[in-house]
Amino acid sequence: MQSQAIMALQEAAEAFLVHLFEDTNLCAIHAKRVTIMQKDIQLARRIRGAWAGLG
Repeated sequence: MQSQAIMALQEAAEAFLVHLFEDTNLCAIHAKRVTIMQKDIQLARRIRGAWAGLG
């Protein structure tokens, strides 16, 4: 049971990070850059809300 819980947490964390980096990349592209920067991550989190997409 505990290993299933750990796997579920890992899957949720990976999904959160993948979506965050997808949104971050879109922010960088919008700024006409190919390299993501911290400000892109901050903007992506602000636009979608820090915990959006977890539900």
